[in-house]
Amino acid sequence: MTSKMRAEIGEQPDALRRTIDALLPRTPDIGALARETRQVLFIARGSSDNAAVYGRYLVESRAGRLSTLAAPSIATTYRRRLDLSGVLAVAISQSGKTEEIVETLAWAKDCGARTVAVTNGAGSPLAEAAEVALITLAGDEIAVPATKTYTTQLAALSVLGVGLGADVAADDLRRVPDEVARMIERTEGSAALAEIVEALAKVPGAVVSGRGIAFGTALELALKMKEACYLHAMGLSYADLQHGPIAVVDDQTPALLVAADSGPTLAGTVALARRVESAGAHAYGIGGGDDLAAASTAALPGPALPEWVAPLGLIVPGQLLVENLARRLGIDPDVPRGLNKVTQTH
Repeated sequence: MTSKMRAEIGEQPDALRRTIDALLPRTPDIGALARETRQVLFIARGSSDNAAVYGRYLVESRAGRLSTLAAPSIATTYRRRLDLSGVLAVAISQSGKTEEIVETLAWAKDCGARTVAVTNGAGSPLAEAAEVALITLAGDEIAVPATKTYTTQLAALSVLGVGLGADVAADDLRRVPDEVARMIERTEGSAALAEIVEALAKVPGAVVSGRGIAFGTALELALKMKEACYLHAMGLSYADLQHGPIAVVDDQTPALLVAADSGPTLAGTVALARRVESAGAHAYGIGGGDDLAAASTAALPGPALPEWVAPLGLIVPGQLLVENLARRLGIDPDVPRGLNKVTQTH
């Protein structure tokens, strides 16, 4: 029986197309705020925080602006004022109803920041609190694990990057919906999918690693494996992984390695796969082209997209892997234990 999670994965091409078509014309609004700011502060939790990691790398690597991830507790628990003049605060929340994120954006504005919201909740408190609201058009999402709301957030952040003057071609973004549709078909038709699912069904945990623009994808895949499959999945930059945590990679703890098919971090990801395999453990690739596939035990194909927008397609094989693994383990991926669709933090 098809899960709601799988159905919503399949809705992503249309959701992305709607969102991209609606938001690309908003780049002048972003540009107006960009002229009054120097750096970007991303405010988020959960999957939205993983989207923010993508936003940070995109803005720094392609728009040349210093970016950082906020610690909301500075606003909501320590209640410390900071000088945020010259800062563009970008709050990200799928529902737009998480009180901590709304409060932190209001705090940033009070501290002198200009404000942007990225949310699927039109008319939500977060959208109302921001000067510019980038509303994603994912439609209703029923399954607790975020899929289409996550990828449409990435699309909104891609538009943000364009508005901030990133040296990218917007036409690359327009190709994403068709490429995601192709990714769904290719992944489900891949023998590697069943092989990796069976391997992960026999182990208690895994390390998920990527670097640079793909790092947020690694964090999001690790989160999905934890929340929907109850695996002990650790998301790490491959640079951090090699500083000690690689010691946990063994025959009971494989490594899932994610990478775009091109870009400056690909060679390091391939080298890490070879190191894992040479140590007698298993490396499973997602993306990375032929080089990562050749260095891995098994690999799922990645999107034929340039690095800057690759994460919009790169997470899709991971989503399908998680949905298949959850069902293989006898878990309903739509309603993971102990979780609700909107999580309130304080």
